[in-house]
Amino acid sequence: MKFQVNYADRFNNMEPSAIREILKLANGSDIISFAGGLPAPEVFPKGKISWVSAKVLEEYGQSALQYSNTEGLTALRKQIIGRMETKMGVSGLTLDNIAMVSGSQQGLDFVGKIFCNKGDVVFVEKPTYLAAINTFHSYEARIVEIEMDEDGIIIEDLKKKLAIYPEAKFLYTIPDFQNPTGISMPLYRKIQLMDAVRGTSLMIIEDSPYTELRYEGSRTPTLLSLDDEGRVIYLGTFSKILAPGFRLGWMIADKEIISRVIIAKQAADLQPNTLTQYIASEFLDVTDIEEHIKEIIKVYGHRRDVMLKCLEKYMPKEVSWTHPNGGLFLWITFPTNVDSQELLKECIKHKVAFVPGEPFYANEIEKNHCRVNFSFVDDKRLEEGVRNMALAFKEYLAKTS
Repeated sequence: MKFQVNYADRFNNMEPSAIREILKLANGSDIISFAGGLPAPEVFPKGKISWVSAKVLEEYGQSALQYSNTEGLTALRKQIIGRMETKMGVSGLTLDNIAMVSGSQQGLDFVGKIFCNKGDVVFVEKPTYLAAINTFHSYEARIVEIEMDEDGIIIEDLKKKLAIYPEAKFLYTIPDFQNPTGISMPLYRKIQLMDAVRGTSLMIIEDSPYTELRYEGSRTPTLLSLDDEGRVIYLGTFSKILAPGFRLGWMIADKEIISRVIIAKQAADLQPNTLTQYIASEFLDVTDIEEHIKEIIKVYGHRRDVMLKCLEKYMPKEVSWTHPNGGLFLWITFPTNVDSQELLKECIKHKVAFVPGEPFYANEIEKNHCRVNFSFVDDKRLEEGVRNMALAFKEYLAKTS
């Protein structure tokens, strides 16, 4: 008889990542994948990282290969604070306001661990990042969705939900080039959001992995920079501007919250990776990361334009999509009778993959959407993939009509 394993109840709320499952399907095949939020490997600064890594090992090897502080390398945290001040308009930060984490995903996990009791209400955008949904479910939170329009969170719906759930712990938002929709909050909406939560106990989790990847328009202030009450927790990452393999991100918050983050970090993995912190810090010190980001923007902005042109060229008129000003994704909307999970099966036959919209909803699922990524695939395969998607959609309609 097989041994009976008794898992924790909370694990029953967790589902495998839809994106990871689709990536496994597409891995090593001739399928054109628009599924993952993958940076293009050709923009990784391999030569500079190789040189910087050798320099770190030569000059700081004994320290870089040793255990280090839980809160992160002091020099790196100072550099991040400097960039937050100059690029994001955030003032008054000290080392007590920042902790390094193993990618911003770990920061999300710490948010759930520190703040969520079983049954606690948390607000998320509708739709939202599916790994955030899984994380909050793992801590047995009750997820309540807030409606969005083309400018992000609808403030009246937030106020309505706050009136119903005044005890809600936090609002999770990706205000710039949202995952999965690509939508961004303009400044007026960010100000309205901060005004709407004033006088409440609601915290705001500002996830900001794409903010620096803007292809048109002017940068708007972060929610953190608009916060004068200490209610915003900001998540940043090097994954999109340097290398995702570093697994290196940061959390910025009130110093009391950061002190709890450090305790959670000690319990999780003791400390961030020492070597990658040294490499990132040295990279910021001896190279021009702003020039590197400009190169990323040039590549991704071009690919966004190619995908938008191809969608206009090949997709039928009953299909619509967002027009993001930055980030890695856009959101396609099909007629309401389309199930994107079933459409994906048809697309796989045509050697193209995307992420169906369903996993991005916590409660009220809408099946007629999908998320596509434009950063990872070159021009030729972008056009081929969109053309194949359009063909698969037409064949799907013929079968279901």
